[in-house]
Amino acid sequence: MVPANRIGHAHGMSGFQMKITQEIITLVVLTSFALLYLREPLQPQILSAIALLRGAVYVMFRK
Repeated sequence: MVPANRIGHAHGMSGFQMKITQEIITLVVLTSFALLYLREPLQPQILSAIALLRGAVYVMFRK
């Protein structure tokens, strides 16, 4: 088992919550790289994707 999974599970996170967290971290890092290093423009579909991901996080972590 991956240590981060053990730590997350020990603190009450489900497998689905840990997967959403992993995806958000990956997308934040890659988006930052594309915007800052590759100098790609911020397009409307990227903003839409960010809004949808925020919605997914809200639904997954609400009590």
